[in-house]
Amino acid sequence: MAQCICDLIKKALGVGNAAGTYSKPQLATCWHDARVELVPPIPAEIPATSQSLKKIVSNAKTGHFKQLTIKEALLNGLVATGVWMWLYNDEIIGRQGIIGYDV
Repeated sequence: MAQCICDLIKKALGVGNAAGTYSKPQLATCWHDARVELVPPIPAEIPATSQSLKKIVSNAKTGHFKQLTIKEALLNGLVATGVWMWLYNDEIIGRQGIIGYDV
């Protein structure tokens, strides 16, 4: 019985070591991407954001969105759907249920 438990522990440690060796490059890539992509904007980037918003509003006023390709329109629709779904899910989490608020 003791030998069986020792063998099981050795196998578990071997699997754990193999999993750690396998996942190390993927985790390094993940941490690098997180450090680059998930930083808050610096103050120098804020004017670029306001210019981007002004451009979106002017494109909506002039009807430039009608000149989008099918691929661009589909990607914009998918992004808008993703944002809408996150807002919808957050509302469900806030209500703690799908139907109505608990009063």
